Amino acid sequence: MAKLKITKVKSVINRSEDQKRTMTALGLHKINQSKEVEDSPMIKGMIRRVEHLLKIEEI
Repeated sequence: MAKLKITKVKSVINRSEDQKRTMTALGLHKINQSKEVEDSPMIKGMIRRVEHLLKIEEI
Protein backbone atom coordinates (compact mmCIF):
# COMPACT_ATOMS: atom_id res chain seq x y z
CA MET A 1 0.00 0.00 0.00
CA ALA A 2 1.01 3.57 -0.57
CA LYS A 3 1.94 5.89 2.25
CA LEU A 4 0.81 9.43 2.91
CA LYS A 5 2.69 12.14 4.77
CA ILE A 6 0.26 14.37 6.65
CA THR A 7 1.33 17.62 8.30
CA LYS A 8 -0.80 19.71 10.65
CA VAL A 9 -0.72 23.30 9.37
CA LYS A 10 -3.60 24.93 11.27
CA SER A 11 -4.80 24.92 14.86
CA VAL A 12 -7.91 23.11 16.10
CA ILE A 13 -8.89 26.03 18.34
CA ASN A 14 -12.53 27.01 17.65
CA ARG A 15 -13.10 23.75 15.71
CA SER A 16 -15.75 21.16 16.49
CA GLU A 17 -15.04 18.43 19.03
CA ASP A 18 -15.21 15.84 16.22
CA GLN A 19 -12.41 17.58 14.33
CA LYS A 20 -10.28 17.81 17.49
CA ARG A 21 -10.74 14.08 18.17
CA THR A 22 -9.92 13.22 14.55
CA MET A 23 -6.63 15.13 14.71
CA THR A 24 -5.74 13.34 17.95
CA ALA A 25 -6.61 9.98 16.39
CA LEU A 26 -4.32 10.79 13.46
CA GLY A 27 -1.56 11.42 16.02
CA LEU A 28 -1.14 15.12 15.26
CA HIS A 29 -0.92 17.39 18.29
CA LYS A 30 1.35 20.32 17.38
CA ILE A 31 1.41 22.59 14.34
CA ASN A 32 3.98 21.50 11.72
CA GLN A 33 4.05 17.99 13.18
CA SER A 34 4.19 15.34 10.44
CA LYS A 35 3.30 11.68 10.38
CA GLU A 36 3.49 8.94 7.76
CA VAL A 37 0.34 6.82 7.57
CA GLU A 38 -0.85 3.95 5.38
CA ASP A 39 -3.23 4.92 2.58
CA SER A 40 -6.38 3.06 3.63
CA PRO A 41 -10.09 3.91 3.31
CA MET A 42 -10.35 4.52 7.07
CA ILE A 43 -7.42 6.97 7.09
CA LYS A 44 -8.71 8.68 3.91
CA GLY A 45 -12.07 9.27 5.65
CA MET A 46 -10.37 10.79 8.68
CA ILE A 47 -8.21 13.01 6.47
CA ARG A 48 -11.26 14.15 4.49
CA ARG A 49 -12.92 15.43 7.70
CA VAL A 50 -9.97 17.68 8.57
CA GLU A 51 -8.23 18.23 5.22
CA HIS A 52 -8.55 22.02 5.60
CA LEU A 53 -6.17 21.75 8.60
CA LEU A 54 -3.62 19.47 6.91
CA LYS A 55 -1.05 19.36 4.15
CA ILE A 56 -1.09 15.94 2.44
CA GLU A 57 1.72 14.43 0.33
CA GLU A 58 2.01 11.03 -1.30
CA ILE A 59 5.22 9.13 -0.60
